[in-house]
Amino acid sequence: MKTIFKPQFRKVKALAVAVAVYTMSYMYSYAQDGNAGINEANMRVRSYFDTGTNLMYAIGAVLGLIGAVKVYQKWNGGDQDTGRVAAAWFGSCIFLVVVATVLKSFFGV
Repeated sequence: MKTIFKPQFRKVKALAVAVAVYTMSYMYSYAQDGNAGINEANMRVRSYFDTGTNLMYAIGAVLGLIGAVKVYQKWNGGDQDTGRVAAAWFGSCIFLVVVATVLKSFFGV
């Protein structure tokens, strides 16, 4: 029984190699310059950059509001670590805003 399938396996193997060679030659014949791809990626990243920085500003604002509520609750509760919690929440808010601004100015967008 093994001899019956062996010639068919060779045909399938030869067909797979032929398809692979054809595919590789097709891909290489239509290869483009790498600069065009890099410029396209640069353009797309810069087009989303303003949206990303606005998103970071919005997240910073939401963190500031949540932090204000948490600090207010701790302050009214008489907790001793209110200053630490305030520094943590508002520090994260300020960090997001500063990072968005610095990235925007660093990349010149």
